[in-house]
Amino acid sequence: MSNPFRRLLPKSMRNDGPVVPVVRLQGPIGMATPLRPGMSLGSVAQPLEKAFSMRKAPAVALIVNSPGGSPVQSRLIFQRIRDLAKEKEKEVLVFVEDVAASGGYMIAVAGDEIIVDPSSVVGSIGVVAAGFGFTELIEKIGVQRRVYTAGEKKVILDPFQPENAEDIEYLKSLQAEIHETFTDLVKERRKDVLSDDKDIFSGKFWTGRSARDLGLVDSIGDLRGTLKKRFGEKTETRLISAPRSLFGRRSGAGGISALSGEAMSGLGDDLISAAETRAMWMRFGL
Repeated sequence: MSNPFRRLLPKSMRNDGPVVPVVRLQGPIGMATPLRPGMSLGSVAQPLEKAFSMRKAPAVALIVNSPGGSPVQSRLIFQRIRDLAKEKEKEVLVFVEDVAASGGYMIAVAGDEIIVDPSSVVGSIGVVAAGFGFTELIEKIGVQRRVYTAGEKKVILDPFQPENAEDIEYLKSLQAEIHETFTDLVKERRKDVLSDDKDIFSGKFWTGRSARDLGLVDSIGDLRGTLKKRFGEKTETRLISAPRSLFGRRSGAGGISALSGEAMSGLGDDLISAAETRAMWMRFGL
């Protein structure tokens, strides 16, 4: 027998259909500064825990939109998602928006299914290190670089000193190890559907439609339509966000409410970081 007063209750209390928690994982990974919060395990752990703790939820939905970043933070977030999925016995559905590349894709493969838009950018399974060399510049302006170390390799790849072939080779060996870890993770998670195309682990990236054909993702779709088709027309979503601090900033994101002296002194670093972040998105045409 239906309750005649049910329709008078707030929508959040009616429980007409299943509620699927949604956590948004967005932005560069691990590249946090006082003025520009980045995604890290610290910033996403609380909303993930809350989402997976919703007992009646038939699944947890994750929205991923990231050009990548720190391989360590990417893998920590991946591992936390998988640990929670196993502990809470929840299916994980990942929905890619503009891009899930590099570390963003590493996070995406934590999903039991990956759903993308046809124009999403997916892939870039590789490792990159970039910087600038200023040796000729400081010579022209009459600046001397003075560095004193204990340990002959303490300042390898210093941008103010000439490149050394041995140092470059060492850096590439580190990158190869990280790349192998990334490759093994993708193969483990996608082994049943992954194509044997040799370009998959080359660092290339593809549209969502091509990524589906390669087995990097599972299907084309959107969050609302997919969830309603999967769990019924009455399915509702609930966005789970990090709690706000006293000053209105998301907690765990490294934000501050005002420009202190320390923040002002790091403003130059923030501007450079912002430029680097913009370059990361632009690499994928965004």
